[in-house]
Amino acid sequence: MKMLVTGATGKLGALVVEQLLKTVPASQLAVSVRNPEKAEALRALGVDVRQGDFDRPETLDSAFAGIDRLLIISADGDNETRIRQHTSAVDAAKRANVGFIAYTSAANAGESKLFLAEVHRVTEEAIIRTGIPYSFLRNNWYLENEIGSIQGVLAGAPWVTSAGNGKTGWALRQDYAEAAAAVLAGTGHENTIYELSGKLITQDELVSVIGEVTGKEVPVQHVDDAAYAEIMKGAGVPEFVIPILVGIQQGIREGVLEIESNDLEKLLGRPVTPIREALTQVISGLS
Repeated sequence: MKMLVTGATGKLGALVVEQLLKTVPASQLAVSVRNPEKAEALRALGVDVRQGDFDRPETLDSAFAGIDRLLIISADGDNETRIRQHTSAVDAAKRANVGFIAYTSAANAGESKLFLAEVHRVTEEAIIRTGIPYSFLRNNWYLENEIGSIQGVLAGAPWVTSAGNGKTGWALRQDYAEAAAAVLAGTGHENTIYELSGKLITQDELVSVIGEVTGKEVPVQHVDDAAYAEIMKGAGVPEFVIPILVGIQQGIREGVLEIESNDLEKLLGRPVTPIREALTQVISGLS
């Protein structure tokens, strides 16, 4: 059986590959990367490194050739670009007669009103249309997404949010990676949808734990979306990023990430890393 991970030099992909190498022989593992020279360390371990570029669909035919189980890690970029790239990858998987596709999706992707969810909804639908057995790994929210705000807090800034009392299922990227590896290398995951999430908590609850971990009194500044946008602008956030951040805050406030599920701990075979321990890891990595 041959498995392949796309985007294997990215933050999530690298962790998935690292986890897979603990459980499967390197000879059974292939990776598809835009720049193979960045994956020389994997090649040295015996991993089959292939050149595959979602923007050049012709490269994906050779990248996916002979692959039994494929993990498509969602790409970065604007919605239109990502939809085009993901569609190219799914089409290539169909042409290559891949036997199984796992895909890193988003919370409640089929129904979510979060603007980022459109990419994942369209991609999930494209995968279903292929007729290939699938597993959708609907990752809630990476705790690492908050590193910028945590760094601000460490520098003495308040935690600014317009998400109100909306809850988020933050979890470490490592936990999501281990779950993805378990599905790709495991059995019994055909035609499944997993809502992967840590314990649902509010912004205030998250900040309270940040205060415990750092030993700082961290004020939370609740604002409306317009004020949040202005504060982000004043903090030097690029203009084109601000609507994205505001949209995420609005979505959280409206409950788009408030999906109750214990799928993540089921796939991990252990509890999700507790938020205090997870924050300790993230914050210690910043020092």
